[in-house]
Amino acid sequence: MRARTHSLRFGAIVAALFGTFAGLAACGSRTGLFADEYADTTSDGSTRDGSTTDAPTDRATQPDVIPPIDARPTPDVDRNDCPDAAATLVYVITTDNELFSFYPPDASFRLIGRIACPAPQGTTPFSMAVDRTGVAQVLFNDGNLYRVSTLTAACTQTTFRPNQQGFSTFGMGYATKELGPDETLFVAADNRSAITRGLASIDTVGNYALTPIANFNPPIDRAELTGTGDGRLYGFYTKENAVGSFIGEIDKQSARVVGETQLRDVDQGSGWAFAYWGGDFYLFTDPDGSQASRVTRYRPSDNSTAVVANLGTLVVGAGVSTCAPNVP
Repeated sequence: MRARTHSLRFGAIVAALFGTFAGLAACGSRTGLFADEYADTTSDGSTRDGSTTDAPTDRATQPDVIPPIDARPTPDVDRNDCPDAAATLVYVITTDNELFSFYPPDASFRLIGRIACPAPQGTTPFSMAVDRTGVAQVLFNDGNLYRVSTLTAACTQTTFRPNQQGFSTFGMGYATKELGPDETLFVAADNRSAITRGLASIDTVGNYALTPIANFNPPIDRAELTGTGDGRLYGFYTKENAVGSFIGEIDKQSARVVGETQLRDVDQGSGWAFAYWGGDFYLFTDPDGSQASRVTRYRPSDNSTAVVANLGTLVVGAGVSTCAPNVP
């Protein structure tokens, strides 16, 4: 999600106090989502590393043991409005307003363009989600929400009112209702205020109203979201006094974490994003604060992590269609 301005300030405060900073995924006809729109190239600064390490789960300090996430595919997903799932792409947005596509099978990036949203000077992208028609919702760090084409990078303002229900900035992800094809945009508050540390939804078809659902249970921090075509919603987050980061399955009605896996070797750093594709999770992080992103693949089927690419600019949002494949 966000490396974003106020999160960076928060990280700096934490670093000053404690000396550490563990900090900070669409298909449609012609929306730039398909293989024929995709150039099989890797952007400058990208590298690949096939090394694999275990990603153990540690829940010894949790009063209630949460089972590991279960990302096995569900049959009978409605894909009647989808093209070939394997042709869908992941999209990422950077603090430099650059929109890239990312193709998981070969871990390559392609620059689509630089977005030019009607945003106030000095504001930058904070988070992103992509719907089934290839429209991206991009949140800026001042709380304004914009619609962006994943084909051309064209940007327009929405009618979303910032700071609804105390949600000033947030992580975002679409998930289908049951097995689809209808979907909902879910958001996770980035604030640390007790009354807004939770899950909500935004009506992106109607008036862009934000509706709170519930606080996360147990509490989680700095969550980015990604969803699937079989109705599941996942978060990529940290926890207070915990090592590394976590991926958890979140109940969309109650905001309860119903499955969770700890990634001790993955730190979010100063900017992070998150997408599910082909049965795996792709984590975009900046663990060393270099304002560049590392791409780590987490594979639930064998509980492994592997660094698969690097990008020489800071990714703060990722979006993927719920049409994306759920098997390798």
